[in-house]
Amino acid sequence: MRLRLQFMALSFAFWPLLATAAQPGWLRFEVPTSGASVYIPRSVFSQRAGKPEPGDGARFTTPDRRADLTVVSIINTNGSSPAGYLASKKPPRQIAYKRITSRFFAVSDIREGKTWYDRCNFAGRFITCVLINYPADEERQWDDIVTRISLSLAP
Repeated sequence: MRLRLQFMALSFAFWPLLATAAQPGWLRFEVPTSGASVYIPRSVFSQRAGKPEPGDGARFTTPDRRADLTVVSIINTNGSSPAGYLASKKPPRQIAYKRITSRFFAVSDIREGKTWYDRCNFAGRFITCVLINYPADEERQWDDIVTRISLSLAP
């Protein structure tokens, strides 16, 4: 009973976020090979910018090309954990934000006037990531968008 109450409380806590992710104006993009999906604000990332390399997915930009979003799935050939995979990418030592769990990692920092945010989910044999870059001086305006995109990434 207690577990069911905790689950219900969590469900109600995340309901507003899940409901808004599927609102009009947000496009559900699915990576064909992995079945992973993410919600993208169509009015913000309205331009397709090709395919990522390596992997399968898509790249998007804003009309003025000041911000970009990449959604990509790759096969986890080495069976890497989130911590192991992140370490193999040799991120900068002093990252402003880093969260690592057994199922995903999320990192963010500022480089050359742009804030970059990367989240990678580990599910089955795939690693699926969203990579977002946007002007650092507009960080507050981007916070809600980045949060919605990040939390909508599944699996």
